[in-house]
Amino acid sequence: MGAAGTDTDGAADARAEVLDVVDEDDQVVDRVPRGEVYARGLLHRCVFVLARDPGDRVFVHRRTATKLIFPSRYDMFVGGVVGAGESYDDAALREAEEELGVSGLPRPTPLFRFRFLYRGEGKGGWWSAVYEVRCALPVRPQLSEVAWHDFVPEEEIDARLGSWDWVPDGLEAYRRLKAFRAARGVSP
Repeated sequence: MGAAGTDTDGAADARAEVLDVVDEDDQVVDRVPRGEVYARGLLHRCVFVLARDPGDRVFVHRRTATKLIFPSRYDMFVGGVVGAGESYDDAALREAEEELGVSGLPRPTPLFRFRFLYRGEGKGGWWSAVYEVRCALPVRPQLSEVAWHDFVPEEEIDARLGSWDWVPDGLEAYRRLKAFRAARGVSP
């Protein structure tokens, strides 16, 4: 996932996609093409969707080397930017279906009642909402976006946190999810 949705074969189109620019309180202050948002490091919105199969394994993938941000890194989420005027909920469903290469998914469920502001490695910062969806359909990720993928047990993700090169925003979302569950005594 990472903060960028489709941004390889359709790079020119992706850079032209208009995003809501938001302030520190996640209020829309402007609408600007994605390429300009990235170039200027403007705050925008993003969704992270943890996709699980019927066996409760998590979809993990390695991004292609041609991605605009975080190329060739692993991610345990699918997702991407929220388009101008689009809700977080609608973006979560759209991005999950696009990145998994399926249609007809159930609406993703928010995992937090709050969003968090990610500021770190990458192109600026983004308000982030975290979701989960069950995918019983055969996945067909876009070859232009995904170099490798598999559904893996969450224990395997945890075992690889220190050895694989993960996208930093997804890693932050995953750590927040683990802390949220631990505080409530909830397991995956």
